[in-house]
Amino acid sequence: MLNHYETVFIATPVLSDVQMKEAVKKFKKILTDQGAKIVHEENWGLKKLAYPIQKKSTGFYYLIEFEGEGKVVNKLETEYRRDERIIRFLTFKMEKYAVEYAEKKRKQKQTEKKEEE
Repeated sequence: MLNHYETVFIATPVLSDVQMKEAVKKFKKILTDQGAKIVHEENWGLKKLAYPIQKKSTGFYYLIEFEGEGKVVNKLETEYRRDERIIRFLTFKMEKYAVEYAEKKRKQKQTEKKEEE
């Protein structure tokens, strides 16, 4: 059975756009190679951290929502630890209400975007 997961990672702020896209592509490939299906992704951009991490006060945030087996998470988090560009990450299993809420929020965002156009 496939579980629904959400992962957010913070990359070091010294990356260029190209390097950030490359890092995202790498992690998405790890997920898809392990049989996971990417449901949604969001680039939250450069944000100020609540407290300094490795003497850095800002970081690039990126969210990926995916469906997969539990072993996928282990592989992904191992790769996060190995990649020196990643300063923090968090992956968690979403319960059914969290999945419903995330889908509702996405639909609401899409509706707002269409109204603006």
